[in-house]
Amino acid sequence: MANLKWEQAAPGIWKVQEGESSPLSAMSVMGKAPKSTALEAMTAAAFPVDANQISVKVTPRQTIVTLPLEREESLYGLGLQLLKLNHRGRTRYLRVNSDPKQDTGETHAPVPFYVSSRGYGVMVNTSRIVSIYCGSAVRADSGLSGDAKDRNSDRTWKATPVSDTVEIVINEPGVELFVFGGPTPLDAVRRYNLFHGGGALPPKWGLGFWHRVPKSYSDQEVMNEAMAFRERGFPCDVIGLEPGWHSKSYPVTYEWHKGKFPDPAGFVKGMAEQGFQINLWEHPYVSPDARIYEALEPLSGSHTVWHGLVPDYTLPEARDIYMKQHETDHVDIGVSGYKLDECDGSELTRNSWIYPAHAQFPSGADGEQIRQLYGLMIQKMTDELYRSKNRRTYGLARASSSAASSLPYVLYSDLYDHRQFVRGMCSSSFSGLLWTPEVRKAKNAEDWVRRMQVVCFSPLAMVNAWADGTKPWSFPEVETIVKKYIDLRMRLIPYLYSAFAQYCFEGVPPIRAMQLEAGSVRAAEGQEHTLDSTDFAYGGVSETEVDDQFMVGDSLLVAPLFEGESERNVYLPAGVWYDFETYERWEGGRTIRVSAGLDRIPVFVKDGAIIPMMPALQHAPKAGEAVELELHHYGTAPGRSQLFDDDGESFAYESGGYRWRNLEVKKTADGTLSGTVSEAGDDWQSAYSTFTWVFHNLQAQ
Repeated sequence: MANLKWEQAAPGIWKVQEGESSPLSAMSVMGKAPKSTALEAMTAAAFPVDANQISVKVTPRQTIVTLPLEREESLYGLGLQLLKLNHRGRTRYLRVNSDPKQDTGETHAPVPFYVSSRGYGVMVNTSRIVSIYCGSAVRADSGLSGDAKDRNSDRTWKATPVSDTVEIVINEPGVELFVFGGPTPLDAVRRYNLFHGGGALPPKWGLGFWHRVPKSYSDQEVMNEAMAFRERGFPCDVIGLEPGWHSKSYPVTYEWHKGKFPDPAGFVKGMAEQGFQINLWEHPYVSPDARIYEALEPLSGSHTVWHGLVPDYTLPEARDIYMKQHETDHVDIGVSGYKLDECDGSELTRNSWIYPAHAQFPSGADGEQIRQLYGLMIQKMTDELYRSKNRRTYGLARASSSAASSLPYVLYSDLYDHRQFVRGMCSSSFSGLLWTPEVRKAKNAEDWVRRMQVVCFSPLAMVNAWADGTKPWSFPEVETIVKKYIDLRMRLIPYLYSAFAQYCFEGVPPIRAMQLEAGSVRAAEGQEHTLDSTDFAYGGVSETEVDDQFMVGDSLLVAPLFEGESERNVYLPAGVWYDFETYERWEGGRTIRVSAGLDRIPVFVKDGAIIPMMPALQHAPKAGEAVELELHHYGTAPGRSQLFDDDGESFAYESGGYRWRNLEVKKTADGTLSGTVSEAGDDWQSAYSTFTWVFHNLQAQ
């Protein structure tokens, strides 16, 4: 309605409250202040749609929000979505679900925030399940009745007619609604991330390689498996322990198994001496045998999971009990972080196990609200615990929600479709989420390599051997290829770390969908692009549907190949691009056809890009340990980029303890290229000791 009382919540962000919505929401759980300075520095944005076309109808049982939608508009986001990227014409039921096997919108991390190809975003702040009709419902008063078609005679008939509205339904008598301005889709995403506290900045070791050992391993078996990485020369930073480290699991105690780990502190210290961080698997359901069970019992819900308590972590008393136990038994002995499993839940399936929506909790919340936000609550508690020690953490979570961009957690799934996993990296980038296509097993050596190549370009690179004991070298015939990409992952840590710093300070997702990339002009307009005439034989591609390639930082475009493939179409945005390995030159603004053997994943670099690389160390450098860098410049264009320089482990950067090192390449008078690095200052202990420039411009010559 035109009478909605919009107020500015932050630069380029507007809010309206209608009716009475629950005080429990994603934003109330997170409690993060916007990064106002960064928001103020962005390009100014006007209210992006006609406010007169937005209406809110509140009834005693539900609230319906109606927003305008143009005919060529595409809609992205809505959290981690594995099955579709563009939601236009579809209805999304945004419920947390551990088994999102159907294209309904249910997912590990549903986020009621969509991003339009027209360059704006819309978010509902709630603890409730939200249904969003993304142009999938046509109102009788829309004026579109003239578009009716005869299915028997008109081949253009579609089951879902074109609609001119988005309708959002929340089952409570009120809504807190936010609109994020652009002018581009990336600007809307940046505003969303900055409004919720900015992006996560992991410790450097978090960007190294991870390996999770089988669930039944003892301390000595863990050490033996870890040392096999060192003996074979495979980098590894993090060893993950699965359920067997607990004295009891399903439900859990959070206590060490005395038989398998008689000296937890000694074990963690010994692993650290070999350069390994320890990450612990857990879930939220507390065993009757846990020391904290009795204290948590009156602070838990009306229903159990696997006969374990479901604590109400909206209560400060419950949070305090959990955090104190984790601090004493884990964090204080050097454990680096957690894998937060099973905090999503499955129901209405053969393997139903979660508490019901009608469950009641001491705070007054019900099962629907707690389930929607449970993953967020547990991530927040553990993040606060490490913050209290001035130590950064990085971990895994199987559920999340809105307002999560500042949390140092990466989503994963027990599902295992490789194409869906790549799509997840694209979809998550619209909603302040991170996703890993972790590697668990493979049909054959080819599948193994293609999965390993992709995971090494993801937010968290990991092999998970919890079930079958697989190793990076499990397929000996491709061991050298796998090692090549794990080594490359290590070499790229300075580049990846700087991309995450940009996420933290500016809200730019470090891994992102092509629809957010500058130069994808037609993608932003929601239109199809034109293939080069030589590509017609391979079929047309709509940029609005490109969901199998992605950007890593500002300069690298990754286009995975899957088992059974040796070539594919790749959409290159406007500009000049170079093959990362062969340096072949390509003109962008079109789709190209590329081929690559098993030993190569297609990766493209922007003309003028500067990619900082360090040696392929066995583990990431520690605080105070300076490394040599090679600065790789691609193409013939001058280039500029920034390298983030801090201790890589503490939160000193939040109070100014960092430097941005300016990297610049210019053409000299004789036409050659020359590079410079800005000084950090005499009073600064840099993480980088020396810089060597490497120029890749053979094709231009």
